[in-house]
Amino acid sequence: METDVIIVGAGASGLMCAIEAGKRGRRVMVIDHANKAGKKILMSGGGRCNFTNYSIDPDNFISSNPHFCKSALSRYTQWDFLALIARYRIPYHERDHGQLFCDSSAKDILNMLLAECADAGVAVQLNTRIERIEKLTDRFRLETDKGTVIAQSLVVATGGLSIPKMGATPLGYKIAQQFGMNVLPTRAGLVPFTLQPEDKDKFSPLSGIAVPCIVSNKQQRFNENILFTHRGLSGPAVLQISSYWQAGEEVVINLLPQFNLETELKSKRQQKLKNTLKTILDGYLPKRLVSCLLTDNVLNISLPDLSDRQIQQIANRLHHWTIKPNGTEGYRTAEVTVGGVDTDALSSKTMESKQVPGLYFIGEVVDVTGWLGGYNFQWAWSSAWCAGQYV
Repeated sequence: METDVIIVGAGASGLMCAIEAGKRGRRVMVIDHANKAGKKILMSGGGRCNFTNYSIDPDNFISSNPHFCKSALSRYTQWDFLALIARYRIPYHERDHGQLFCDSSAKDILNMLLAECADAGVAVQLNTRIERIEKLTDRFRLETDKGTVIAQSLVVATGGLSIPKMGATPLGYKIAQQFGMNVLPTRAGLVPFTLQPEDKDKFSPLSGIAVPCIVSNKQQRFNENILFTHRGLSGPAVLQISSYWQAGEEVVINLLPQFNLETELKSKRQQKLKNTLKTILDGYLPKRLVSCLLTDNVLNISLPDLSDRQIQQIANRLHHWTIKPNGTEGYRTAEVTVGGVDTDALSSKTMESKQVPGLYFIGEVVDVTGWLGGYNFQWAWSSAWCAGQYV
């Protein structure tokens, strides 16, 4: 059969692009190997879908070309998406750092996208496996297990490698490589850290403890909670820094970012406080965590008996706890994929391949990765909207 636009991938970016192309009167077919559209939308945000953020800035995105995302994000903003939400009267709420979630269910977002697709005359074909793609003179031919489709424009909206149990595959990268486009190395992002065996044995008994702190490496710092798990470290601050972390690198954790512990202890010592260090620190941090980081010999010293040097070392330990992760939990639990189709090969205005007319890449398959907090969905909406104006 013949159509105008084929979109591979029925996720956030694929459906959004289909809506925009359909509104322009283009005949659009979305195909996906899954049995349901928008599976990752449904599971995101704990089933509530963190669909965007009040504060979207290019600095919230990681890419080999940090300028690439600016055009799309400025042309289809969070306010544009919120206007769409308002039309469907979808109730939502704000959480920390401007993150926006559905009040009831992520289904509200998916149902809205599917309703918009239906209004725009978009055909969505699921359970379809692509067997071969080739470029004819001015058309693309896709051979699938449901037959052959020919179209003028081919949009790749296949997502990344994160959460393979939801059906993630490297198909999008393979299509790019088939057409001679560069694909930058990929790795798991927004993902928990695993610890070295010795650290894991030491810290796994703390599983379930959450602490507000600043986690940093040479590139970036995040001021949010960390969460101790059986396997290592998680929580928003760890997920955020993981996207900037390279194997073998250390991360520094400031467990008491709200004040200077050295100044605080010296002040209390001056006030002739007789408490042990353990008693004082237990007022600031979970007892089990303090016991893991400092020895009993030190913790049982009373404040007047601590030297300046000891106070300095204790403060340094808690303000600059340095740990070298063993790795991450990988794509199995990662929320996103860092890396992907090289932005140098794409137009930032249209998302079209510079060397293959009619071939477009949008969403997570592209080397643009957002922070935790609705940024990756906004990139999906923005990049898809842009491509939808041209396909």
